[in-house]
Amino acid sequence: MIKHFRNDLILAALLFLSLISLGTLGYHWSQNYSWIDALYMTVITATTVGFGEVHPLDTNGKILTIIIILASIIVYAYILTVVTEYVIGENIFIKLIKKRMENRIKKLKGHVIISGYGRTGQQAAKKLKDYNKKVVIIDWKKITEDDIIDNESVFYLEGDATNDESLLKAGIEKADSLLTTLPTDADNLFVVLSARQLNAQLKIVSRADNETTANKIKLAGANKVIMPEIIGGEFMASLVVTPDLVEFLNALSLEDSIHKTNLEEILFQDLPTQYQGKSIAELSLRQKTGCTVIGYKTPDNRYIINPSADTKLEKGSAIIVLGQPEQIQKLSQFFKRHE
Repeated sequence: MIKHFRNDLILAALLFLSLISLGTLGYHWSQNYSWIDALYMTVITATTVGFGEVHPLDTNGKILTIIIILASIIVYAYILTVVTEYVIGENIFIKLIKKRMENRIKKLKGHVIISGYGRTGQQAAKKLKDYNKKVVIIDWKKITEDDIIDNESVFYLEGDATNDESLLKAGIEKADSLLTTLPTDADNLFVVLSARQLNAQLKIVSRADNETTANKIKLAGANKVIMPEIIGGEFMASLVVTPDLVEFLNALSLEDSIHKTNLEEILFQDLPTQYQGKSIAELSLRQKTGCTVIGYKTPDNRYIINPSADTKLEKGSAIIVLGQPEQIQKLSQFFKRHE
């Protein structure tokens, strides 16, 4: 819409300049006015300010003046139409898009809410989209034309995430997770408090800049608190101390248009019923898909690296499997066949 408005406005400006140019030429040639007098006469005629004529007009001059007045009215009407259409049309367009988004968000379940759409929030949304997660973004900034491009997995809400109303509009009661990436720890703390009250089962990950505040955010109800500066510093140090190990770990989780992930988390509730309560050995994932179980998350959120084959899968647990992209794909198809 903005591009269309810009093109129409350029056309209106060209029409006005053409009118002034042709009028100046007309007065210069037909009335023998100097170029300045011709321009002056054209401008006062086109703008209908009502000043007197530079010199008395003959019949041709009067006809030319009538044409300029009528043409200027048409040009002004066009400019007014373009501006009015843009102002009213954009408002209606944005309102319709917002309403459509809100209606679609109401139907979501198990989605992820991102509070704040700065650099951290944008990267999180991009990664979640790669994993085909439904994402609702809450940010105070005005929705732009780029934001309202029809998207089946990312939705935008213009609002304040520290406000319960915004969280409710984002479907907090039916959401699976919340990422709060606001620039200040105080705002993130407030969002965590509000979100935890609205949904006791919600998984909450918050950003924090200060270690003292990070502890408070955890006490407020966040499951995980991320401190970007600490993570960045540790990662840089790791690249110096164990560069090959870091590159290898990055390769494990690599995902783009060519490669697929090499790691997969399988929750107990996502397993086919006949495999729930079985041991890792009884799953026989290595034989059936080529994937290897490298981790086990207990119901009390403890992680066991390289669990033994007789480890039983309990309710609330999860296993982490490693495999080549095609093996991970085979694993997904295997479980689908046994649902």
